[in-house]
Amino acid sequence: MATPQPDPHQSSQETRRRVLEMAVTLREDRSGGAVDRFLALLQDRLPLWLRILHGLSHLAGKGQVDDNLLPIARAGIDYYSEILAAAMPAFTSPTVTVRFREAIRDNGLGPVAEVTPLAGYLAAERRLGRLREEADPEASARLLLAGCFRHAYNELLFGADSGPDRDTGAEEIVRELRLSVSAGGSAGGSAGGRP
Repeated sequence: MATPQPDPHQSSQETRRRVLEMAVTLREDRSGGAVDRFLALLQDRLPLWLRILHGLSHLAGKGQVDDNLLPIARAGIDYYSEILAAAMPAFTSPTVTVRFREAIRDNGLGPVAEVTPLAGYLAAERRLGRLREEADPEASARLLLAGCFRHAYNELLFGADSGPDRDTGAEEIVRELRLSVSAGGSAGGSAGGRP
């Protein structure tokens, strides 16, 4: 029996509503326009990013796992690059940072909101035999997201020319997770024909 999928528009609107609720809490200790700009960007980008992650559930069993993850990794690098650039000037006050943490937690928008749909997709692929049996879906989801975050952070801090471009970075992140069953397995090969 198929699991009912939430309406993407309704999910996006719900995420926007939660970011606005969070903004009300943060405005009590405003540090100026940087916080407002960050919250406006988060309100715009977070719902789209979560919609992209939730959209993966429709791809389980279709195409190649690595090919399905590649646009996710690229979108993750883009998302974190934009968010980090806006977050750095917004979080100069420890009070704002603490309030942000509390608001994120209270509104269910922390890391679990990103990890859960990605881990769900990976778990479905593993059940279908398209992911290595020893692959831990939740740990793999966290590692993929961490790779995207690290690429964005390094690009922001050291410059875009300090490492691979975003497309190459996304390919490396997905390839090095080595999630797909090997070429000798029952379904598809891993990127680059590596086991």
